[in-house]
Amino acid sequence: MWPDRRFLDLVGIEHPILLSPMAGSGTPDLGAAVSEAGGLGSLACAMLTTDQIRAGVGVIRQRTDKPLNVNFFVHKPPVADAAREAAWRKSLAAYYAEFGIDPSTIPEGPGRLPFDEAACDLMVELKPKVVSFHFGLPEKRLFERVKEAGCVTMSSATTVEEARWLEDHGVDAIIAQGSEAGGHRGMFLTDDIAAQPGTFALVPQIVDAVKLPVIAAGAIADARGVVAALALGASAAQIGTAYLFCDEAGIGPIHRAALKAARDDQTSLTNVFTGRPARGLLNRVMREHGPISPHAPEFPLATSAIQPLRSAAEAKGSGDFSPLWSGQAAALGRGGPAATFTRELIEGARERMKMLAR
Repeated sequence: MWPDRRFLDLVGIEHPILLSPMAGSGTPDLGAAVSEAGGLGSLACAMLTTDQIRAGVGVIRQRTDKPLNVNFFVHKPPVADAAREAAWRKSLAAYYAEFGIDPSTIPEGPGRLPFDEAACDLMVELKPKVVSFHFGLPEKRLFERVKEAGCVTMSSATTVEEARWLEDHGVDAIIAQGSEAGGHRGMFLTDDIAAQPGTFALVPQIVDAVKLPVIAAGAIADARGVVAALALGASAAQIGTAYLFCDEAGIGPIHRAALKAARDDQTSLTNVFTGRPARGLLNRVMREHGPISPHAPEFPLATSAIQPLRSAAEAKGSGDFSPLWSGQAAALGRGGPAATFTRELIEGARERMKMLAR
């Protein structure tokens, strides 16, 4: 039924549906539900310790014996820049005063962890079916250890050049992340967000440029999007924002309400929350301080200065300082149990493909 089974056969899943790893929003319950329904569930590890990763994988494996994708960020740890950090906090001073926050009490810290030796040791031990990366690939030695452990590897490309680079460096599959996608851009060979292609432009060009299976990502929220991705030559579709509507998603009521009220013209790429461009629903701090701020420290050092503002605003029921990550197709989200949504995607895609084949 599916036009390109290379990725399905590579990882041993039934249907071309992948749950996007969403750090801070994805949960083991969500990952397990998608895997058990025949797609590829995921566990995002950028904000987890090794103990939390082990526990999360354990929860998923208690619920399903189907394949799992474990995902990591592979950014280079930033070099501390006291002057830039001070300038960043100074630019937020009016907000601190508004909420009665003493900026001298705010601890510094990255908020996101890159793939390292300890994480690699854990993957070699746990041997998940898939290990995926965002922002390129880890250093060669660590990457080769993951592959030697028998894990399928994949990473995100936001341009054809990045896709070719990933193929040349040994990945098994490539995620083509269009500019419509929610969350952090996976770009690693460019920092020009203005030139980022959309999903419909990017996917077929990457399919033509590489020999590996390609997974389409970006504003795919229903069966129509899945069929469109497959028609463009993708082996599968990766879906994130639409799964945030599901019962198992780890988002709070403020984020959930914002998604339910979302429209097609309400997202923007911003660096004010982490220091790196990511797509989210527009809110006060994005409008007043960005969306792209020249003051933001290098990723992910911007996070710590924003966090107390987020906490203070959310305590008052406001998402003005929250990273409300979302793709451009949030208005298509429906919710319910993740397994039910996954089956609806599968059946809907099958029916539409049958109709097109008549």
